[in-house]
Amino acid sequence: MLNPGQLKLDLFCKGMRIDESCYLEGDARHMIRTRGGLGSGLDFILDEKVWVNAPVVEPFAKQSPYLMVKGNGDYYLKDEREEDLHYNAKMLPQPKWYELKTSTGVPMKKIGVMQGSYPGIYTSRLCGFWKEKTNCRFCSVGLNLGDTETEEKKVIEVLETWRAARKEFKCSFIHFNSGYEEGHAIENIWPYLEGIKRETGAMIGVQCVPQPDFTWYDKLKKLGVDHLSFCLEIVNREIFPKICPGKADKLGTDLYLDAIRYTSKLFGRGRVHGEIIAGLEPPEDTIRGVETFAEWGAATTICIFRPTVGTDLEDTPPPKYEEMAPIYKRAYELWMENDVPLGIAPGIHVAMTMQPKESRYFADSTTPVYTGKKIKQFFMRRAARAYYRTRLFLKG
Repeated sequence: MLNPGQLKLDLFCKGMRIDESCYLEGDARHMIRTRGGLGSGLDFILDEKVWVNAPVVEPFAKQSPYLMVKGNGDYYLKDEREEDLHYNAKMLPQPKWYELKTSTGVPMKKIGVMQGSYPGIYTSRLCGFWKEKTNCRFCSVGLNLGDTETEEKKVIEVLETWRAARKEFKCSFIHFNSGYEEGHAIENIWPYLEGIKRETGAMIGVQCVPQPDFTWYDKLKKLGVDHLSFCLEIVNREIFPKICPGKADKLGTDLYLDAIRYTSKLFGRGRVHGEIIAGLEPPEDTIRGVETFAEWGAATTICIFRPTVGTDLEDTPPPKYEEMAPIYKRAYELWMENDVPLGIAPGIHVAMTMQPKESRYFADSTTPVYTGKKIKQFFMRRAARAYYRTRLFLKG
C-alpha cells in the first residue's frame, strides 16, 4: 500500500478511471481546463491532507489500474491490481463563486480558478510565444484563453473574484502568472498586485518569465510579494529548445538561472522556486537542476509531465513512477542538506503538482542528520502561521 505522497505521484503517472457509481456533477469540482501548463483533471484530497489533481480525460488514463468509486455516500479509490486495496478520497465541492459574475458582467470562473486551496489568476492576454508559434510544446494556454478564460481581465474583476473566493474558502494565498510579454510581464501584472496589497494581508505569489531588468524584483519585494517562481521547465540545454523553442530563443537558460540566483538571495531561503517538468529529460538532469537551485536556497517545483489533450505532446506517454520516485527522494535530501525551508507558509495546498514538502514521502526522513533541521522548520511553520494570521486579521 502506497503512502499518500507516493499515491499522488502514481496517479500523476497513471491517471485514473471514473466508475459509473460516481456523481461528479454534483459532488466534485468540475474539470475545467484553464491556464497554461500541465492540464486539469479531477481535484480531491487523500489521507494526511494531500491534495491531488488526477488525470482523467487523457487517453493514458483509460488504462489506469485506479478506479474512483462511490459507495455508501463516500468516495474511495480502488487499485484493481490488488484485491480489496483502496484509498480514501474526499471530493472537493464545486466553488459557489464560479457561478457569480463580476460587476462588469464577466463570469468569475473566467477570471480565476481554484488551484488546490487557492485562486490562480492568469493575467496576460496571450503568451507571446503562442502568437509567434514558438510556444512550449506541452502548454495548453493558447487553447483556453477566450474559451474557458477571458483574455482581458480588469483589476476590479480580479479583486471581486478574489473577494468571492476568500469569503467562501478563507483563502490565505493568491497566485498570479503570465506568459511571455516581451520583457513587460511584471510591469503588466503590477496593477493587480497593487490592488490586492491595498486591501488584504494575503500572501501573494508571482510566476512569470525572468525580466532582463532585475530591479523589478526589488520592487516586488518592496511591494510585499511573498513568493516567486520561474518555470525553466527543462534543465538539459540540448532538449530545452526542442520543448520550449520560444523560451530558448528569447530568454535562454542563463537568464533563468541568473534570476533564480538573484531573487533567492533577495527574498530569502525557500521563498523562490524554480520549476522543472520531470519526464521530458533524463532524471539526472532534473536532479542536477534541483541541486543547483538548492545551493542558492531555492526549492524546486518538480512537475510530472502530463500529455494534455490538444497540445503538441498529447501522444507522448507520461513518465513511469519508478523513474520519478528517486527524483523526489534525492530532492528531499538536497533540500535538507542545504537547509531549504519546506512548507513554511500556512494554508497552501497544491493539487496539480507535487509540493516540495511532499518529497518527504519518498525519503528516509528518520535520518538523524535531518532531525535538527526538521525541528527548526517546525518552529518556523509555527511562527509563520502566527505572522500571517496576524497580517490577515489586521488587513482582512
